[in-house]
Amino acid sequence: MTINQSLRALWLASCALTASAAHAEIILSANDAHSVNVNGVTLTPKDAPPDTLSVIDMGQNPPKVVATVNAPTSVAGPPMAVALSHDESFAIVSSANKADPANPGKAIGNDEVSVIDLKTSPPKVIQTTHAGVGAAGIAISPDRKLVLVANRAAGTVSVFHLDGKTLQPGATLDFGGRASGPCGVVFTKDGKTALLTRDDNMVSVLHIDGDRVTVDPLSISTGDHPYTIDVTRDGALAAVSNMGRPGAEDGTVSLIDLTQTPYRVIEEATVAAAPEGLGFSADGKYLAVASQDNSNKPPDAPRYHDHGVLRVFAVNNKKLTPVAEAPVGRWSQGLVFSRDGKKILVQNMVERNIMVFGFDGAKLTAEAPLPVNGGAAAIATASR
Repeated sequence: MTINQSLRALWLASCALTASAAHAEIILSANDAHSVNVNGVTLTPKDAPPDTLSVIDMGQNPPKVVATVNAPTSVAGPPMAVALSHDESFAIVSSANKADPANPGKAIGNDEVSVIDLKTSPPKVIQTTHAGVGAAGIAISPDRKLVLVANRAAGTVSVFHLDGKTLQPGATLDFGGRASGPCGVVFTKDGKTALLTRDDNMVSVLHIDGDRVTVDPLSISTGDHPYTIDVTRDGALAAVSNMGRPGAEDGTVSLIDLTQTPYRVIEEATVAAAPEGLGFSADGKYLAVASQDNSNKPPDAPRYHDHGVLRVFAVNNKKLTPVAEAPVGRWSQGLVFSRDGKKILVQNMVERNIMVFGFDGAKLTAEAPLPVNGGAAAIATASR
């Protein structure tokens, strides 16, 4: 082989590696092994195994769990207790509660936050730090300089400075105690604002100025118990799932227009009760919602159903139009679209799996589910 041929071979190999990296896509599932649902009652089993984080390779068909690492997490709170860096090199996982070592079979509040290096083989926890009690939703700023953790039981938001893959504690924002229940948080795409869902029926707007985070005095009113939240990649819209009152027949989803100031709700759609799972497709043309529909209640409870419901809406001219629906498992949690929008993954706590659906814009086709080690409690892609 000549020198030119050798150089060409190296160049082609480099191009192949670059193309492979460009098309890489992983999805993370945080799995709560210390919380189980028995006849509609959440229990903590004695001698529960460790909670885990599953790394799912979406580049394979069907998708495959390629790595699992032990990391504390919790189903308490919205399914936003895990965040993936935009370059897919590390993850951050929170844990709102844990098994009580002093009282086997019971759970207590937790405040642990773990950083996991995904580039090592196998992935490993490289840092454990602390936020506030009930550490739930996590968001990484687009410039990878700030991390926000919503502490539901403490009524606070912890601000961390991100140095590479290391979290440094910063300010704590106080929202007035446990009743405020900060739970889900997401940055807007320019990184200048974050939206925070709260148990006291409002969405707070957080302003970001460098490493300084302040709370806008004007909040957004959505519906009863706003919970999971997502933002389109173009930054024009946010969507919020409103869980409704306990035992309610229905929940709702609100669209928030982020192109107007102040932000405001411009559309609302009714869905089945307890819509924890929520997410936009990458192109913003679809919004998927997975509702528990009281499948986590005792079988003799009013409005009990033996499965949840996945519903997909088309997003046109800031309006929601239902286009597809399919049953999912019991006590369903988070969901995400694949990057190309052709698959939707939905987490099920009771079945301890992730359902995979093909989606062609008009119908949903169930594929083989992915088993995970524990109840599938929170989910993330690099776009959220």
